[in-house]
Amino acid sequence: MITPISVDMASLNIASLAPMLIAIFGALLILCIDLLTNKTDKFLYVALTVIFLVVDLGAILGYEGPTRGFFDIMLVDGISLLAQSVIVITSALFIFLSLSKEKFHEFSYPEYYALFLFMTAGFQFMAASDSLILIFVGLETASMALYTMIAMHNRDKSTEAAIKYFTMGALGAAFFAFGSMIFYYVTGSVELAVMSEHFARTNFENYTIILVGVVFMIAAIGFKLSLVPFHLWAPDVYEGSSATLAGYIAVVPKMAILVVAVRFFEVFISANDVWVHGILYTLAVVSMTLPNLIALVQTDIKRMLAFSSISHAGFVLVAIMLGTTQSIQGLFLYWILFLGVILGAFAMLWIYKTKEKPSYYGLKSDYDLGKFTGLVHSAPLSAFMFGIIMIALAGVPPFSVFWGKMYLVSATINAGEVPLAIIMVLNSAIAAFYYLKVVVHIFLLKRDDGKVIEYQQMSNTIITVVIAMAVVYTTTSIFSVEPLLNIISAAVQNSGF
Repeated sequence: MITPISVDMASLNIASLAPMLIAIFGALLILCIDLLTNKTDKFLYVALTVIFLVVDLGAILGYEGPTRGFFDIMLVDGISLLAQSVIVITSALFIFLSLSKEKFHEFSYPEYYALFLFMTAGFQFMAASDSLILIFVGLETASMALYTMIAMHNRDKSTEAAIKYFTMGALGAAFFAFGSMIFYYVTGSVELAVMSEHFARTNFENYTIILVGVVFMIAAIGFKLSLVPFHLWAPDVYEGSSATLAGYIAVVPKMAILVVAVRFFEVFISANDVWVHGILYTLAVVSMTLPNLIALVQTDIKRMLAFSSISHAGFVLVAIMLGTTQSIQGLFLYWILFLGVILGAFAMLWIYKTKEKPSYYGLKSDYDLGKFTGLVHSAPLSAFMFGIIMIALAGVPPFSVFWGKMYLVSATINAGEVPLAIIMVLNSAIAAFYYLKVVVHIFLLKRDDGKVIEYQQMSNTIITVVIAMAVVYTTTSIFSVEPLLNIISAAVQNSGF
């Protein structure tokens, strides 16, 4: 006789799944509305997306249940709640940028907004679990939606970008799956907490096999964070995506994978594993330096920002490699301050589309540096805002990125890694050069041919407010650093770091 399996619903802690289920329900509702009518305006879908993201955020902030949930594969600790909040808030801000005055192909489809919510839910699953299986499911859910959204842009390079991202993403997923398989073979579990206990109990028995698994996981995480040498897809994908989606790719997916990286590498950093420390140290230095040098010679601002984001990912990898409480706090502070500036930067690129084809003005692309030459003469206010954003990205005080870099460098020095701190400072100086080059073009140079570039009016009140919020956030961040640190400190300590 088969004994029935009884499941205590209270022990499942369904509330731990509530934020993701809200986003998924919103996506399904949008698809159902599309089945009933085909004459709705995109504003309705944007409004519905934002409403469900706000409700999602409310479920995150209002969560008071136990840390574990749903057969113990959900991990809703302080870091999880913090990362999910950042993902949802940033997603809501980026979706507003789809309300441009010009009618773009992808924004006319309800499926775009449904995929956006599915993608957000996938990233939330990654941040809210230490089970490699659930992380993999969240990763692929988000990635599949993102590949499709890139291809929907329907421009010359969009399909190419989607195929490249899909191919490299599939390779990264294969590495992740293979690494997970190795760890399951060694420990009998795919949960990071159980794996950590096993390694501590057995003193890293079968270390050679474990190290092979680590290498596969580093490759998988490296692809998603676009670390060198796994970064080759990033510039082409940024160039082929719309400016709004490129900005989103630069910050939100990396927030989710950074949480995964923090949880995974903490198992080895806390055990003072020399090999893992050395690999992460090398990756961090190379990922900071090489993209910075390549960005120096870029004439396309979007590609320049792509290489810049790779360098920023190298900066935060330092925090993961150090593994101290201060460094993990610095990681979240840095990324939260950085995402506001990236939102403003890509929003400015998005709203400045030329009326004529770029070649008419002698430009090589839509985002050629020459497109913004002398912008101060035709649009002084926009030039001022764009200049502030570029100066902030350069890490000039008192703007936002400076405080994130300063805190992370301080954490590096306190951990005894002074040479690494010097490398970080030198890379910040290199980055300042190509960011300030944009400022020089905007304010100090004029076009040689005398042509005045005419721009389409793509912004509206909502987009203008979003950009203004990003600029204000960037310039007044000195007042938000201490409150942010208090929130981050509480979240990190709640997670056992």
